[in-house]
Amino acid sequence: MSDIVEEIKKLKKEKNAVILAHNYQSSEIQDIADYLGDSLELSKLAVRLPYKVIVFCGVKFMAETCKILSPDKIVILPDKDAGCPLADMVNPEDIEREKKRHPNSPVLSYVNTSAEVKAKSDYCCTSANSAKVSRHISSDEILFFPDRNLGEWTQEKVENKKFHLWNGYCYVHMKIRKEDIEREKRKHPDARVIVHPECKKEVREVSDEILSTGGMVKIAKDKKYEEFIIGTEIGIIHRLKKENPEKSFYPASPSAICYDMKKITLSKVLHSLQTLSPQITLSRQIIQEAYKSIERMVEIT
Repeated sequence: MSDIVEEIKKLKKEKNAVILAHNYQSSEIQDIADYLGDSLELSKLAVRLPYKVIVFCGVKFMAETCKILSPDKIVILPDKDAGCPLADMVNPEDIEREKKRHPNSPVLSYVNTSAEVKAKSDYCCTSANSAKVSRHISSDEILFFPDRNLGEWTQEKVENKKFHLWNGYCYVHMKIRKEDIEREKRKHPDARVIVHPECKKEVREVSDEILSTGGMVKIAKDKKYEEFIIGTEIGIIHRLKKENPEKSFYPASPSAICYDMKKITLSKVLHSLQTLSPQITLSRQIIQEAYKSIERMVEIT
């Protein structure tokens, strides 16, 4: 294992490469990453970093977003099959069909979508800024893709607009149940319950905070709280413990595992640096059209 890590470090220098890892990656990947974060945070960071090669340890839509924002850089996803079932629940044809049904409703797509879907969207959003972007949209109606739970939560915060919600979901967050939260609260009565907005409404209703992964990382540093029940993919707990060793973090559900995230391994990162593959490739047209929806979001937020 140590030999692989040393070889990765050597090749990074040789190839002018940087390793970015999502908060849900396995502990061994987080530990060799140069930067940790959520998908958009890392993609925006990649624009500013002075590296030619970006090794993005996440899933496909994340690496695509990075390529959209840094089209002249080499963006590598160490496992080409690391996808996102949520992102796959909507395609460009779905967008076109719903736009015909609701011609006056702008399309707001979660960042957890393919580059082709972003290219068909008017705005993009994250779980942290979905409400802010929605409030900025001048229309009284919004087509929201693809996560229904995030859409419902956003609509609760933006009461004066009607949301037409796509029926997509994250299978990982759907594994977290109200009973899981209640069980952990009985075991840890002083713990702060923080859950992701992709969780079901019944889970959100028994939580103390509804936060993106970035929000979870931030609140974990708050001196007011010493214990947390974490309602999201369990990979983030490694980072939370590492950055806050004096605090306690309990997974709401140990089964909340994204198997696509876990496809990235040290050996695959090493191979990707050795071969500079598999690379993310997108047409210039898709990059330009998808960039517009992300740019509008960035301008608002």
